[in-house]
Amino acid sequence: MQRNFQRLGPIYRETIGTYNCVNVLLPRDAAQLFQSEGIFPRRMGIESWIAHRQLRNHKCGIFLLNGEEWRSDRLILNKEVISPAGTRKFLPFLNAVAQDFVTLMHRRISKNTRCSLTIDLYGDLFRFTLEGSSYALYGERLGLLEESPNAESQRFISAVETMLRTTLPLLFIPPGLMRWVNTKLWRDHIEAWDTIFKHADKCIQNIYQEFCLGQPRKYSGIMAELLMQAELPLDSIKANITEFTAGGVDTTAMPLLFTLFELARNPSVQTAIRREIAEAESQGPRELSKVLNSMPLLKTAAVETMAPPRSVRLPSAAPQTLCQVGLYAMGRSPEVFSNPERYDPLRWLSKEDNSFKALAFGFGARQCIGRRLAETEMMLFLMHVLRNFRIDTVSKADIKTVFGFILMPEKPPLLTFRPID
Repeated sequence: MQRNFQRLGPIYRETIGTYNCVNVLLPRDAAQLFQSEGIFPRRMGIESWIAHRQLRNHKCGIFLLNGEEWRSDRLILNKEVISPAGTRKFLPFLNAVAQDFVTLMHRRISKNTRCSLTIDLYGDLFRFTLEGSSYALYGERLGLLEESPNAESQRFISAVETMLRTTLPLLFIPPGLMRWVNTKLWRDHIEAWDTIFKHADKCIQNIYQEFCLGQPRKYSGIMAELLMQAELPLDSIKANITEFTAGGVDTTAMPLLFTLFELARNPSVQTAIRREIAEAESQGPRELSKVLNSMPLLKTAAVETMAPPRSVRLPSAAPQTLCQVGLYAMGRSPEVFSNPERYDPLRWLSKEDNSFKALAFGFGARQCIGRRLAETEMMLFLMHVLRNFRIDTVSKADIKTVFGFILMPEKPPLLTFRPID
């Protein structure tokens, strides 16, 4: 897409499979795109996910819905998932998981005679984000950061991995052909989703048991709040929680991996963020949300690396036209950013107009509902990791990337963690 923008200009049309696509590069055109969506913005569904819901007679969550049903569910979910008040409630859950990750790294380093650890961290980041998001969603720990997760947790993480792995090859296959084109691929995809839904069922039963015991009311995660409020039907709650589970793992783990790599090859930025963390903590005990709000450089460290492609439907284009904002190309365009190839989180803190340049989570009513969960999860992770470790990299060469449902490294970088005395 980046080469096509260079060759064809900031707006061009193409056909991908059965989709007619219009691709947009510049922030001003992205602004026009988002601002023309109306009260029922549409998104491209993932057909294999929809086919599973139809096969098993499950409801679809807001990721797969459009129209009035999407809007009514979204307005209810916003209160617990993306509002500042809702976010403050699950912050301690994410913080506990971030602290446990640091403990895990210290434990591994203590077994190494070199007092450091060089590692491909992606698998650990996948487990960290699944542990954190599941704790916030279901109110239960999976134990994925322990040395030996139990069999049930292992089945769950394997199901999430399989579901994500099988989604990409099924992405552009018409639903009627899916089960015949690659029988094993389709069967694995369906079985993975079945396992994820069974996990949600088990957690719902556990929550209801707590309700029946009449124990003192305490916050037990997003799903428990939705069940207690009873504004959504049970099948809608389950549908949305499973979609949040699917959407909150790779999309958080991968930006964290890229951010750690950039900090490793930009030690001055790493030092500046560590100084910002120390200054924030020197102000004494405060509410966790206020601590995070006092660290703008820490937040922009992740913003600077988040440039996955996003797709939206443009109402003013021909019906059923898929419009895509090329965020990867936008982030590397000298028309949009000065020195675009340089990792520079400070650019987001300047007085320059950055409107519609940071769109990794989308914009408006249809922006990613898990945005605050992902942002706070990444910030807490980076805060605790940078407070405890210096990060280096074996190679500072640019990482070659591939598209595997999301943008990912062709070969994950090796990172070295050294404890700070």
